[in-house]
Amino acid sequence: MSGMREREETTGPLARIERLLRAALEISGGFVLAALFLVVMAAVLRRYLFGGGFVWSDELATWLFLALVAIGAPLAATGPLAMRLDVAVKLLPAGGRRAARVLAEAVAFQGACVLALGGADVAVLVGGHSTVLGLPEWLRFAGFSGAGGLTLLLLLLHVRRESGARDAIAALALGLCLHAATRMQADLVVTPSLVAALFAGAGLLLGAPLPFALLAGVSATAPFGGLMPEPAIVQTLVGGVGKFLLLAIPFFLLAGELLTEGGLAERLIRFAATLVGHWRAGLAQTALVSSALFSGASGSSIANAAFGAKVMAPTLVARGYPPANAAAIVAGVSMLDNIIPPSIAFLILASATNLSVGSLLVGGFVAGGVLTLALAIGIHLSVRGVADAAPRASAAERGRALVGAVPAIGLGVVVVVGIRFGVVTITEASALAVAYAAAACLALRSLGPCGVAAALRKAATETAAIGLLIGASAPFAFLLAVDRVSEQMAGLVTALGAGPYAVTLLANLVLLVAGLFLDIGAAILLLAPLLLPAAVAAGLDPIQFGVVLVVNLMIHGLTPPLGILVYVVSGVMRVPAGAVFRAVLPLLGVLLAALMVLSLGMAAWPALAPSAKALF
Repeated sequence: MSGMREREETTGPLARIERLLRAALEISGGFVLAALFLVVMAAVLRRYLFGGGFVWSDELATWLFLALVAIGAPLAATGPLAMRLDVAVKLLPAGGRRAARVLAEAVAFQGACVLALGGADVAVLVGGHSTVLGLPEWLRFAGFSGAGGLTLLLLLLHVRRESGARDAIAALALGLCLHAATRMQADLVVTPSLVAALFAGAGLLLGAPLPFALLAGVSATAPFGGLMPEPAIVQTLVGGVGKFLLLAIPFFLLAGELLTEGGLAERLIRFAATLVGHWRAGLAQTALVSSALFSGASGSSIANAAFGAKVMAPTLVARGYPPANAAAIVAGVSMLDNIIPPSIAFLILASATNLSVGSLLVGGFVAGGVLTLALAIGIHLSVRGVADAAPRASAAERGRALVGAVPAIGLGVVVVVGIRFGVVTITEASALAVAYAAAACLALRSLGPCGVAAALRKAATETAAIGLLIGASAPFAFLLAVDRVSEQMAGLVTALGAGPYAVTLLANLVLLVAGLFLDIGAAILLLAPLLLPAAVAAGLDPIQFGVVLVVNLMIHGLTPPLGILVYVVSGVMRVPAGAVFRAVLPLLGVLLAALMVLSLGMAAWPALAPSAKALF
């Protein structure tokens, strides 16, 4: 009977509806991403060939980006990028796990209700038209209202398939009750940001998807004197997503997917093998160098982790590496993608703090070099009992491998140089990266229409998950600003004094603790605006501080309980996440040592800078 039920849940009509709905959303997102690329690329070509862009291109591109996030929002609640924390739930007995799943889905349903009903309220209330295109402003909010409605449907189908109809109905009913309760008034006046943090934190520990837990948490402040009713939440969310700078995210993701689908990433691996394959633990060192090289094209650690788990990890296991150690190596080296430019983490940081993207990218090169060296040392010291050193490659073999890898290496060079020297903006550079990757793959006849379609669908889905997280963090950040949390945070990081060393130490400790419980993107969006003023007041360089902040938080891609990079690799390889967390400890140690080196350099810079300027 149980076998028949499982087959029915995976092949029955409701399961087919769920699969069709997911496929329709992925395909629609791919089409919107393609249209977005064509609009931005047309503006770039017109600007550089004819000396002026289109008046309407920026506004249309922003609207298409909002549509892309809205279309993919339902997938961000149920897909592999839902950012669910299930470590604590797995420790519960069977009955407790079931209750926790119902509560987690109830929080997700509540967040979806906020999106659906709050978006509908704003669409009714708002008036006016966009500045250039003349489109009705209510369309933007109606799109997210529809996204909330589709999320409710997809969540219901998902929970029904995973846990059964009874749990699905119970979760939906409880979610609707929670939503109704947030519209009630209470006499208690509590700090709104504290209420939001506690509610969202509880939802996250239960396993609710992070963006929807944040939305549910902010909406829970309404009965306690909160200043953000549902329409304001959705309006702030749309405002947080609708930034032209963020358009670079889908394009860098798409460029990385095209290189992967087109086989150019594998050429990087072959080139890396000729450089370090003869070293001790040569295959693991090859994984490190190829990851550093691929970082110049991808900008996404998650994408690199998934690619490494599919391509590098099986080879490591075949050479004698225990599966957990192979997974730990792939996860560890993947963190470089969000450090070595172009980096999506730096784009998110720049959007939250208005720091210069070009300067952050330069700092990322320095930090990436230090981290790569640290990981090389960690691999050399930790790998035992594996004899995988290959014969030293000849100069001719290295030359041929370099020629084969030049198309992929050139992408990162062109993009970063163009941004740093002001030849192109970050958004233009990301669009050119897509054009470059597509042209290189087509010229080498390594990419067909199916590969392009797959890359578009994957990049669109990842973009929607990241964009929704950015948007969901915006109302939460507003509550933190209203409650003047930045002043309290400044007092915390200056508790040992206002000097650069004391602030550096305490800021790192705050980030190390917060990163255990916050997703990397959410931590950047919420903590960077709070910590940066205190760092600047202590005399620290804001760019250097931003780089150290991203490095600190990226290390948490390898730490429990969140450890997104570990979960991605362990999921692809089907290795228990706990075993990977244990195997990654040596690499964590060297990464923390590298963080200390970068932090001490940053703290010493205010005293060294005058002497350095005098020398030059």
